[in-house]
Amino acid sequence: MAADFEIHRDTEGRWYWTFQAGDNQTIARGAETYAHRVECIHAISLVRTLAPRCRIFDMTEAGTAKVITPDAA
Repeated sequence: MAADFEIHRDTEGRWYWTFQAGDNQTIARGAETYAHRVECIHAISLVRTLAPRCRIFDMTEAGTAKVITPDAA
């Protein structure tokens, strides 16, 4: 399934990004908004660069942070 980043502006004119699945469902939305478009693009670049190397933490059990792999989900 293909997925794409999209850049948007909110009602206050600030920039934000979303990550859209091929069926146009929103998978994720950036937690921040940005005063400048280039800052938004930079945030997307960081996600694209860092995400493949990120670990997944299962935080559902109190007091523990168990590292899991996508295969274990």
